[in-house]
Amino acid sequence: MMHIETVQAIYAAFGRGDVDTILGFLADDVAWDQDAPGYGLAMFEPRSGKAQVPGFFQALQAVEFLRFQPLNFLSGGNQVAVPVQVAVKVKATGKVAEALEIHLFTFGEDGKVARFFHCIDRHAFVLAFAA
Repeated sequence: MMHIETVQAIYAAFGRGDVDTILGFLADDVAWDQDAPGYGLAMFEPRSGKAQVPGFFQALQAVEFLRFQPLNFLSGGNQVAVPVQVAVKVKATGKVAEALEIHLFTFGEDGKVARFFHCIDRHAFVLAFAA
């Protein structure tokens, strides 16, 4: 499976709420969101290893997705970058955060996702979570 096809399969599984399938595409020692601080938001907390990644999906329960639209799948070398239009409503505050995210997937030699990063305006999300 080519890297773009793997990423597309990950998004399809996300749309179904199928976390187990997503985990199957990840390296055991995946570095998840380790390239920026989480600023106290559980969804952006850095995670190490596949066993910690379900915590990310659990943290998403705090928001209602109003929009999640991948715009393109860009591939080069061992990476796939996906610009995604995102809008969420924070359940606790009712506030909306909207952003153009870039999801950066880095693959290992085994074809598994070794590193994943949400490149996003984290400040917009911090404000939406603030009471």
